[in-house]
Amino acid sequence: MPLNFLYPDYEVVRNPDRCIACRACERQCANEAHEYLAGANRIVCDDAKCVCCHRCVSLCPTRALKIVKSGNTYKGNKNWSGKTINELYRQASSGGVLLSSMGNPEDYPVYFDKLLLNASQVTNPSIDPLREPMETKVFLGAKPTLIERGKDGGIKNNLPPQLFLSMPAMFSAMSYGSISYNAHESLARAAEELGILYNTGEGGLHEDFYKYGKHTVVQVASGRFGVHTQYLNSGAAVEIKMGQGAKPGIGGHLPGAKIVGDVSRTRMIPEGSDAISPAPHHDIYSIEDLRQLVYSLKEATGYTKPVIVKIAAVHNISAIASGIARSGADIIAIDGFRGGTGAAPTRIRDHVGIPVELALSSVDQRLRDEGIRGNVSIVVGGSIRSSADIVKAVALGADCVYIATAALLALGCHLCRSCHGGKCNWGIATQVPELVKRMNPEIGYKRLVNLMNAWRHELKEMMGGMGINSIESLKGNRAMLRGVGLNEKELQILGVKHAGE
Repeated sequence: MPLNFLYPDYEVVRNPDRCIACRACERQCANEAHEYLAGANRIVCDDAKCVCCHRCVSLCPTRALKIVKSGNTYKGNKNWSGKTINELYRQASSGGVLLSSMGNPEDYPVYFDKLLLNASQVTNPSIDPLREPMETKVFLGAKPTLIERGKDGGIKNNLPPQLFLSMPAMFSAMSYGSISYNAHESLARAAEELGILYNTGEGGLHEDFYKYGKHTVVQVASGRFGVHTQYLNSGAAVEIKMGQGAKPGIGGHLPGAKIVGDVSRTRMIPEGSDAISPAPHHDIYSIEDLRQLVYSLKEATGYTKPVIVKIAAVHNISAIASGIARSGADIIAIDGFRGGTGAAPTRIRDHVGIPVELALSSVDQRLRDEGIRGNVSIVVGGSIRSSADIVKAVALGADCVYIATAALLALGCHLCRSCHGGKCNWGIATQVPELVKRMNPEIGYKRLVNLMNAWRHELKEMMGGMGINSIESLKGNRAMLRGVGLNEKELQILGVKHAGE
């Protein structure tokens, strides 16, 4: 028997005085970490199979379980951490690429946490959102530079297609296949009730969800999965995915185990075959090529829908965005390196890309300097965790934000970061029928609505505290921000002053 150098990351602690051997934990664990021993009338646990999803902890009727971080350790070494050693052992054993899920957990700066908001006092009175008008709606799309009037003196409608949102937030791209049917339904229903949009991701659109088209962004990725004329015309906007924050420069990959039933039919590929999107679009190698696809999609949709180009936050992002703004795209979506995904090469996830805060401020300033900021709207994503992050992103120059991980957490995700295994115990990142049923869309969509309504209320309170009564007045208003614990170069890129100035 070969040696196993890996000790479990987590240990399941069972209180024998509380455990009644009801076997709920055994039934609920898709990873088969719990096993009932009939002869002894007790349950034992294989800690190596535990992914720390907390399903067993949450459903234990007597609160007999808790999961703790393993106390096992290696001899101290500043250069070779236990995490690094474990990853090396895994690769030496398997010969494979390490995969990870749900965003970058490394200890990089989170610039949102180092930015503070201004508050009105005597000279600039605050606004009470409960008693005074407060505007949170936004319109995404290119804006004309001039007001044109007809022969009768009336204003001509020269406004390109726009997306209307009741608040500056959308549910980000999560494909059918990477997440379950029930999770997709929850996102679609919540978007409709909230008056915002959700994004299909690169997996096409299930026929049951065409009815939510007015609140849907349909995505076109390099693999072109599920893309056809009806699909393109079913949504409110079309998004070209050039890259994503969790894996810049890397294509998509959905394991064949998840390509089953309706997922296979929706993506238009055989069951059991891996859905692999190549890293580049093989028809895009320049801004001119991108422009051709942008206008091909506009032609296919009768010039009635905005076209979004989604890119990962990388070096020289401002120059890339400048080219996209000149390509005919209506909206640029920028995804920072903390963005989550169902499966990404660990090394790419943890070491490629830049924080979205730096990318956003750089892009906004570049487009303003070039006089083309009005050509496009800017949407940013990559670990938007609260309404405060939204306010700070808008003040840095965003028109709107994409949220994904926060939405999944609202649905019950416990961030165990094992989505790529396809055995999500909460019924979110899985296609196993018995597990999918655990995600109740009737409950899920209401939780999403509750979360976003709470955030909208907080948005109004924070804006009112700053003496600002509309998102448009907040957009790019960096005078409302101050930095703490940032060096001069970081403050310069962000375009904010240090606290106390």
